[in-house]
Amino acid sequence: MNFVMKQALGGATKDMGKMLGEKEEKDPDAEKKEEERQEALRQQEEERKAKYAKMEAERESIRQGIRDKYGIKKKEEKEAEAQAAMEQASEGSLTRPKKAVPAGCGDEEEEEESIVDTVMKFLPDARLTPLE
Repeated sequence: MNFVMKQALGGATKDMGKMLGEKEEKDPDAEKKEEERQEALRQQEEERKAKYAKMEAERESIRQGIRDKYGIKKKEEKEAEAQAAMEQASEGSLTRPKKAVPAGCGDEEEEEESIVDTVMKFLPDARLTPLE
């Protein structure tokens, strides 16, 4: 019978005391343990961040060595130079220069005509009818 009751209640056996109105026993050191656990988690997180910051600094020094060796500029430097060039070019202008749109992108009013459209222009009476 005991087995049947445990099966019926499932995982609720831990909460049976609460359901029946019994008082829950509190661990006097629980608050202190929780504070210690939180502090340990904070410390681990700080150590992890410091480790990854160190790794990223090493990577950046390697990247900079490669940039210096091959004369490559950082993206940020390229963007800053391009922005400065655009500002210099538009100093005397009242409007800012438009950005160039690559071919094939954006709205194109002229579409390529198909052969059928070309024939229809020259022969307005010609109509395409299915062969019977």
